[in-house]
Amino acid sequence: MELLRMSKAAKRLGIHPMTLRQWAIDGKIPFTWVGRERRFSSLDVENMKCGSDTSIPRPRLELLYVRVSGSSGQESSLEAQEAELRVTSTGEIVKVVRDRGSGLKGNRPGLNRVLAMVSDGSVTVVRVTHEDRLARFGVGWLKRLFAVYGVTVEELHPKKLGGRDELVEDFVSLVTTFAGRLYGMRSAENRRRLLAESGQCSDEGKAA
Repeated sequence: MELLRMSKAAKRLGIHPMTLRQWAIDGKIPFTWVGRERRFSSLDVENMKCGSDTSIPRPRLELLYVRVSGSSGQESSLEAQEAELRVTSTGEIVKVVRDRGSGLKGNRPGLNRVLAMVSDGSVTVVRVTHEDRLARFGVGWLKRLFAVYGVTVEELHPKKLGGRDELVEDFVSLVTTFAGRLYGMRSAENRRRLLAESGQCSDEGKAA
């Protein structure tokens, strides 16, 4: 009997390594820890190839993600989003992640927790009330990344735009993005100017 690395075992089975990883997490195939790596018995792999049932449905493990833009307040909005997602849940709610910050920011603490739980196999579904709660841009890329780990994204209120309406929304989103960045740049410049003026005033005060 040979203990196979995940990549080699997946190749023998004709599946993606991440699929094999999820099978191991779901208990569909035995594995052995060797250090920090999962290893698979060549016998178990051959048995799986010879017709073991891999059609057992995965448990529905939900992560609820709610977000507001402000750094404080808006608790009622977070609670309303969570309540709406809870009442429509059809599986086990593993975690509710509350996040604060602009949807234009990629490095949000809450979003980082979502990515960590997706990658370690803790959840099978990420649910949001609206797509833009997850991100203002790049949701398609996030969905493709999650799919690698066998995780889907569900929006309670999916977009129903098309044609001109969708183009207008994209245009408004772009304007919002650049306006936000410009505002941030101006704010930084103003802070530097005020600090410089403050330092100059202090120097003049010392000279007097």
